[in-house]
Formats: sequence, structure tokens, C-alpha cells
Amino acid sequence: SAAPGSTRPPRAEPGREAAFAQRIDPRREPGLSPEQRLHMEQVERALRRRLRGRNVLLALGIGAVTAGIYAYTFYSVSQERFLDDLEQEVEAARERARERAQSAAS
Repeated sequence: SAAPGSTRPPRAEPGREAAFAQRIDPRREPGLSPEQRLHMEQVERALRRRLRGRNVLLALGIGAVTAGIYAYTFYSVSQERFLDDLEQEVEAARERARERAQSAAS
């Protein structure tokens, strides 16, 4: 049990599990040997490095997807010119039809 006025949470009694995981500071933990402290620091460093690598990969993946969406959007918008070509063809067909109608009427 923790001393009155202590900021450290009480430890679980032997044989009982704690209600939550406790994070300890290896520099302040009295029962750890220097080798154990060194090992804990190495493990934490490796975990931080692995997490940083995953974060970088995730950021690159999100960036690639975003760039792909923008590239596809620009590409698809540039393909909309075919509508202009169709409108020109329709207008030309209407003009030919008017000319035929005028030549047939005269």
C-alpha cells in the first residue's frame, strides 16, 4: 500500500491483478538493477523507433492516396473536353440540317 500523501498509485496485493496497467519510471524504481534499467531503456527505444517507422509508412501511404486522388481528379476533368467536341458536332449537324431545310424550301 502507498504511504499517505504519496503521488504513486497503490500497488496490487500479491496474487491479485491491478485494475489498470502501471507505468513505472525505471530511474526511480528501487528494486531494479542497473542491467534491468538499461534493458528497459533499450526496449523502450526500440519500441519508439518501430512506432516512428510505422507512423512514417502510414503518412506516406495517406500522402500517396491523396496524391492519387488529386491526379485522377485532374485527369478526369481534362477528359471532359470530349463534351465540347460533341457539342461542336451537334451544332454542325444542326447547321447542315438548316441548310438542307432552306435548300428544300427554295
